Amino acid sequence: MRAMRLWSLHPAHLDRAGLVAGWREALLAQAVLAGDTVGYRNHPQLQRFREQSDPLAAIGDFLVGLQVEATSRGYRFDRDRIRSSGGRRGSIPVTDGQLDLEWRHLGAKLAVRSPDDHRRWLAGHPRPHPMFRVVTGPVADWERADPLASTGNNGAHDGPG
Repeated sequence: MRAMRLWSLHPAHLDRAGLVAGWREALLAQAVLAGDTVGYRNHPQLQRFREQSDPLAAIGDFLVGLQVEATSRGYRFDRDRIRSSGGRRGSIPVTDGQLDLEWRHLGAKLAVRSPDDHRRWLAGHPRPHPMFRVVTGPVADWERADPLASTGNNGAHDGPG
């Protein structure tokens, strides 16, 4: 199965490539949750959205966070492609362990493909996407990445994302 990365990290942390890929993959997740495609139905990244009372609104909230960040950078992500959103900021828990794993993975990706963004990453600290709230805990049980596999490979799939 191809990697899908629906980052728990705030979209502001992503470089251009990560933001565009995140938008594309979240639109695919939206289609899966709406029942419009048979691919990726069992992808573990969708678990936390499926657990919500309205999974389509939850992925819509996720997409809104990406769209707002893209707009702030001058990109045009079509908000009309978001089918539903509930405006529930901070409604889904994400563990600090999951956020830390993704932070390290993002740093490894940025070191390879975007040195300027990597310098910004070095000076930062992980913040969650606006729809997530941080709770104490380990890496999520749906995570399939090897946390030690987050280096090298010139941006090819090398762990989460």
